[in-house]
Amino acid sequence: MASHHTSSFDAGSHRYSLTAIVLHWVLGLALLGIFAVGVYMTDLPFSPTRLKFYNWHKWAGITILALSALRLAWRLTHRPPALPGKIAVAMPAWQHWAHHGTHYALYALFFVVPLMGWAYSSAAGFPIVVFGVLPLPDFVPVDKALADLIKPLHEWSAMALIALAGLHIAAALKHQWIDRDGLIGRMMPGRD
Repeated sequence: MASHHTSSFDAGSHRYSLTAIVLHWVLGLALLGIFAVGVYMTDLPFSPTRLKFYNWHKWAGITILALSALRLAWRLTHRPPALPGKIAVAMPAWQHWAHHGTHYALYALFFVVPLMGWAYSSAAGFPIVVFGVLPLPDFVPVDKALADLIKPLHEWSAMALIALAGLHIAAALKHQWIDRDGLIGRMMPGRD
């Protein structure tokens, strides 16, 4: 009788590299954190505390943008492992489409969301000074009408990113707890 909790493939040959694993988890946790801060800070009354949170949010956004560029560069130069054959065959066509589509959309939004935030900050006339020491150039000229246009785009794209991240997490948990195929082990550290 087959055990339900063991992997149906050799995890070692289908694992992501340590660099990819670290970038995945650091970026994932950073995105959840910055989203929580973003939601929290928008309801704060105008105060030094609110300004501090906005600065932290901007710094985190620029850091996430840099991490996203690093992650994309790694992905383009290091082919990710293929889905294990047994899992790939067991997945219906729509799940393959959702798997690839979600990953492409997540990568796009890793850049769209922080770039929209940078554009909004620039258009609103609030330059970004990373960690209070590194001034960034304005992404777009100061323009209140443009800022009013960009602000909801930043918010909507952030909501889309979190929704897709939630879908990604739900799919990983489905593989772990329902399919019990060990797929999540490919992205877990220290399980060779």
